[in-house]
Amino acid sequence: MKQIKDKKIAIIGAGPGGLTLARLLQMNGFEVNVYERDVDENARPKGATLDLHDESGLAALREAGLMDAFKANYRPGADRTRIIDQHGEIIFEDNDNQNREDFRPEIDRGPLQKILLDSLKPETVIWNSHFEGLKRNGDSWLIEFKNGKLLAADIVIAADGANSKIRPYITPIKPFYAGVTIVEGAVYASATSSPEMHKLLNGGKIFALGGEKSLIVSSKGDGSLVFYTGCNTTENWVKESGINFSDKLQVINWFKNEFSDWDPIWLELFENASTGFVPRPQYCMPLDQNWSSLPNLTMLGDVAHLMPPYAGEGVNMAMLDALELSNCFKDPRYNNSGEAIFAYEKQMLKRASETADITMQSTAALHSTDAINFMMNIMGME
Repeated sequence: MKQIKDKKIAIIGAGPGGLTLARLLQMNGFEVNVYERDVDENARPKGATLDLHDESGLAALREAGLMDAFKANYRPGADRTRIIDQHGEIIFEDNDNQNREDFRPEIDRGPLQKILLDSLKPETVIWNSHFEGLKRNGDSWLIEFKNGKLLAADIVIAADGANSKIRPYITPIKPFYAGVTIVEGAVYASATSSPEMHKLLNGGKIFALGGEKSLIVSSKGDGSLVFYTGCNTTENWVKESGINFSDKLQVINWFKNEFSDWDPIWLELFENASTGFVPRPQYCMPLDQNWSSLPNLTMLGDVAHLMPPYAGEGVNMAMLDALELSNCFKDPRYNNSGEAIFAYEKQMLKRASETADITMQSTAALHSTDAINFMMNIMGME
């Protein structure tokens, strides 16, 4: 019988979860390639900073032997947090997070991606590989790509994000709308283009809360900042609003109206935004989701357990998935990939359900009338 180590593994998606899994598998002698639709590693802009948690994201990096590289690239002080009300008044600030037991160091997405890419064997990642479809090929798979390439793999792992095209091959279960829509923007060179907000941000992170709305702002190591509003809306609000989100004036007018009881200081973000705005309705996988495991196809990260960002668990969950799946693949207790995948999915689904429950509670609380008290309680100040 062909052992797991002798099988060709294809990971679809070069996000943090997929790259972490590739690194962990290569370290243990597995044959693996990552297929990514982007033409190269710089094809798309990198979003907000990531705070890695000791028991998940950092645990995966430790196992991958990449903590020295992480320490050379993370951003001390970027986890400084200010809770601010809608009128611009600072309610709370936490400037000494490194001494907290739950210290969660921040790293920009770009440097984290580079650390993981540099840790892989040359040609591990096959760029410009846009997944098109899967076909069974005996006990393995044929993977079709939009560029016409056809590739055989013994095991396929979906790491292709929230809008995964592979998930339906595993389960018909779909995410439900979480009740909140985000509008995301970015400001480049914020020190000069948005000086008041740059000063208020102080190199860290802002949680602005009030009127059942949120505005979260994060600094980045390249001198830019990213921000996103959160509002309770209907699922189809983006279309129903009639707003062209690439038209700055339309978005500014929406913000002035929707956040009319907020201090004008917040308007500076929208007036100086450097790119088009991106609306993002938030979804979550059902907390009780389950499916029958397949012997040679599984998934990790947002593909498996999409949830809103209001508990900071997304990238950490994906990297922990990678750690747990790699551990199952190398565990001698499992005789084949089917047994390993079953064991991985059983623990992953239980963990994801618990985390999604916490995340949905946080999402609702941060967009309620008691949001500031909720946030203060999280920071241990209530």
